[in-house]
Parts: sequence; C-alpha cells; structure tokens
Amino acid sequence: MPASPRRPIRELPDELISQIAAGEVVERPASVVRELLDNALDAGATQVTVRLAAGGVRLIGVEDDGAGIPPAEMVTALRRHATSKIASLAELEAVGTMGFRGEALAAINSIAELSLLSRAGGQASAHLLDGRTGELKPAARAQGTTVEVKELFFSVPARRKFLKTDATELAHCIEAVRRHALARPDVAFAIWHEGRLIEQWRAHPGEAGRAQRLADVLGEPFLADSVAIDHRVGPLHISGRAGLPDMARSRADQQFAYVNGRFVRDKVIAHAARAAYEDVLHGQRQPVYVLHLAIDPARVDVNVHPTKIEVRFRDSREVHQAVRHAIENALATPRAARAGQAESALLTALHTEPFAPDDRRAPAPAPFRPSAQLPLAPATLHSGASARHAVEELRTLWQPSGATGDVATTLVEAPPEWPLGRAVAQLHGIYILAENQAGLVLVDMHAAHERIVYERLKAQLDGGPDAARVASQPLLIPATFAATPTEVATAEAAADVLDRLGLEITPFSPRTLAVRAVPTALAAGDAVELARSVLAELAQHEASTVIERAQHELLATMACHGAVRANRRLTHEEMNALLRQMEATERSDQCNHGRPTWRQLTLRELDALFLRGR
Repeated sequence: MPASPRRPIRELPDELISQIAAGEVVERPASVVRELLDNALDAGATQVTVRLAAGGVRLIGVEDDGAGIPPAEMVTALRRHATSKIASLAELEAVGTMGFRGEALAAINSIAELSLLSRAGGQASAHLLDGRTGELKPAARAQGTTVEVKELFFSVPARRKFLKTDATELAHCIEAVRRHALARPDVAFAIWHEGRLIEQWRAHPGEAGRAQRLADVLGEPFLADSVAIDHRVGPLHISGRAGLPDMARSRADQQFAYVNGRFVRDKVIAHAARAAYEDVLHGQRQPVYVLHLAIDPARVDVNVHPTKIEVRFRDSREVHQAVRHAIENALATPRAARAGQAESALLTALHTEPFAPDDRRAPAPAPFRPSAQLPLAPATLHSGASARHAVEELRTLWQPSGATGDVATTLVEAPPEWPLGRAVAQLHGIYILAENQAGLVLVDMHAAHERIVYERLKAQLDGGPDAARVASQPLLIPATFAATPTEVATAEAAADVLDRLGLEITPFSPRTLAVRAVPTALAAGDAVELARSVLAELAQHEASTVIERAQHELLATMACHGAVRANRRLTHEEMNALLRQMEATERSDQCNHGRPTWRQLTLRELDALFLRGR
C-alpha cells in the first residue's frame, strides 16, 4: 500500500472542534435532555417541561422557570467553554453545580438546529437567539429559559445512522428525566411526546416529598418493600432507600446512585452495594436501591468525563465502607421485627395493651439466647471437630434464658402479637405453620435455623479480641507467583490494608510477589489464587471483600450442616422458640444462600382461595 503524502500540522476550525467535542458529550437525544436539565436545575427552576418529537430526534424542547439569561450573555452562552458556574481552579475543584464545563450548548449547536429563548428577572421582554445565524430578537415569554433542539445530528448524518428506533430513544429520554426527578422532589417535571403528556411528577418539598417522589417515579411497591437509609460517618451522609431482597431483579436497571445530587455510575458505589446484599441475594439477582451521598465537593472530582456521569473520590475506601455499612445496617432488621416495632408503636399511641387469650394478660416473653457462650476463635474455623462442637452448642437455642419450670406454659401464654405468631403444626418435617394476626405464616425451618446459626458464627468471629484485624498464619514456604506491574504496585501501595486482611504479600523480585502469610481460617486454601483475587479488587475499588467473603462461605457451610435438618420432628415449644429467634436475628428473612425463610398468607388471600365473600 503506497504511503500517503504527509499533511501539515494545523489548527482545526472551531466548528469541527465543536463537532468532535459533541461526539463525547452527545451520544443520543437523552444526552441532550440530560445536559439541558442540568442547566435548568442550576438556574433554580421549580417547574421543568420536556417536549419531544420522534423520540427526541426531530425535536427536544426544555422549558424552565429559572433565573433566565440576560440578552447580553445569550450569544456568549453558545460559545465553547463559556459558563457562569466556575471562574477559577479553586471553584472547579469544589464545584457544586450540575454543569460547569461550558461545552454542552456549543456542542449541541454544532450538530443540530438550536434556538435559545430566555427572559431574565427584571427584563422588559424575552429574547430569542437563533444558534445558526446568531440573530437575536425580542420575543414573548415569562421569566425562564426555553431551549429547542431540532434535527439532531443533521450536520453529521453518519452519527444519525447509529440511533435506535424512536421508541427506544424516547425510553432513554424518559429515563434521563426520571433520574433528575428522583434527585429533586422539590421540582415538578413533565414530559410531552408528539403533543401528548406521557409523564408528570408534581413538586413535593420536604422530607415527606422525597418519599412521595420515590412512590411517583418507582411505584408504591418500591416504597412498601424497601427500607430507609440514614447513615452518617465522618464527612459522609448516606440516605435513600434499599429494596428488600424479595424485590431483586434480573437486571441492574433500578439502581440509582447520586453524589451531591448528581446521578453517577460509579464502580466503588456499585461494588459496595453488591457486597452489602451478598448475604441475602439468591444467585445473580440484582438489588434495587436509591442512594444519595452527601460529601464535601472538594473530596470528589466530577471533572472525569465530559458527560459528568463518572466521578472519582479522594478516599474511595472510605466511601466503599460507608455505603456498604449503610445498606447492611438498613437491611439487618428482619421484616418480622419491623412489623412488631410498628405494631408496638401503634399500641403505644393508642395507650392499649396486647390482647391475650381468654382475657388474661400474658407475661412478656423471655428473650431466647444460647444456653452457652461458645468461644469461637478464628483459629478454630478450619477445624472440623471445633466446627461440629460449635454447631452442636448453637443448636441449643430452644431454652429461654431465665425460664423456669414448664417451658410450654411460658410459650402457650405468650401474646399473639408476636410478628411471626405462634406455631400451629409442622408440615412433612420441613415447614412450620404458624398463626399471627395477619393470617398464616409458613417457615422453612432448615433455612431459618441455618441463618440463625450463621449470624451467630459471624458475630463470634467479628467479636473476637482482635476483630479489627484478621488473624493470620505465616506460611512455612512462601508461595511465589509471577505478577503484573499493577499487582506489584497494588501490593506495595496497599500493604497496610493487606495486613489488616491477614495477608502478607511482599516483592520477591521486580516481577514476582511472595505470599508469606494468609488468614488463619483460609490456611488450607490456594494462597496464590487468594492473593490475586484480593489484589484485583484493591486495584479496582481500593477495598476488598475477598477475605470476608471466603470466611463467610466457610461459616455458611458450617451453618448449613449444623442447622436442624428436614424430617426432624419439633415440639411446639421448639417451633415457637425458633420463631422468636427469627424475630431477633438480623437478616433472618433469607437463608445464607439468599432464599426466603418464611412467607405470609393473609386472611384476604386465604379467603380468595376459597372464594369467600363472593
């Protein structure tokens, strides 16, 4: 192939520069919608209307009632890198607005027909600017701004060929508005397509408004089947809602993370959330959540990508731990306990007491605790005999502490307001049938007991004398392996973190690492594979849950083998004791493998089975 003649180096024309920049900023109509919504919210809008035609390809119009733009600044607004959001490097490093790069309007104007209609406060009239000709003329409009974008990608037809169908592009535009609507419940949003109103969310100020907006956008079921998050640690405040494991989906399309009000796709946050759900999700199901992270703007860099959808945290490990603990703490309380707390609050508000059978007041139930505290040190976790001994000890959960005499008397006279009710029967040696005020409760006794044993094993492991650091065991012969430059750099930079995880990994040569110590509980495993997995997570997320996952998998196996097995006949006292333990155990709604441990059949559902009331 003949060599092409050399071409001189020269500056590109401004229009071509803008078109190149538009390739990063504007991927599809939804990108334009996102950028214009950012500008509207930065202008202080309380009402935003989005008008679309042909899925946003033919027309995108965004109207707001914000501060508006003075006519003297309208022409400047369409120039590259022109913005009112920042004026110095210090402001860039602590940016608090949605937009700040000054690229969007110029980029959009270079690939579409753009017009800008705006009226600032105190102006006698609005002004209309034609983006192609630069003509500015008076027009009629109330205070605020309207940006119209027609014939997207008309000047770069090759890009237009890559767009999907109108229905697909419309769905992406709606999703862009939904993301903004979830972050700003104090702003009203409306979406029109081809002259028809397809979505509308009214403004709801205050904390109650945030819950109402969640119900409006994600539906009432999400609000009913999720738990509130409110977690503060250091400079971080994490709020929002985490969907219960039963709400998990096959796709990760209902995961919303916001940093200072900005929707982001961040690997650190996603990894932390997934880690928090690890114990309670079945298979590859994806959790549902809405997370709001409030952090000092100086501690997060939003100038990572032109779309501003990626961020970089100054301390990723701090954010990872905070997000994970926030979700874990929110999910820890089982549904039964939450139901009991709600009912207790209602009874307190009504100044009434629970009703006991035969009009007799029942004594408060004694809390159930293991009859013996087992000193389970991490060093015993790989010992089969110690594991069996631990499980046998944990099986003795049936005896209530402080109970004397006939246990059956204590249980039978217990009030019926217990969330999981009282045991009625055992079905085929597998399920426990219980009666509560809502109707019928079905419990998988093996799965329920498995979670109880598992949580106790975890608590004893985490509550050891050196819980902040995983106990480690030196290897008699260090395990060496050929390492990549990234693995070597990570091992050197994260030496303190590795030490806390019970790992000692040191350079053996410029291209070789040596594993000299591993966690005691995992001493029988593959040291090299463990080291590679931990280093890979540390390199990507600056935090690793590999050690903890491996330990928990070991504990889960112990709990599975130690839990009460199917076909074991339980007395009513034992069944009731198991129900009480479930109410007091964290994450008892799912077993260690993410499967449900109990289900509720309400009286309404039972009546429907027998066509009662029809």
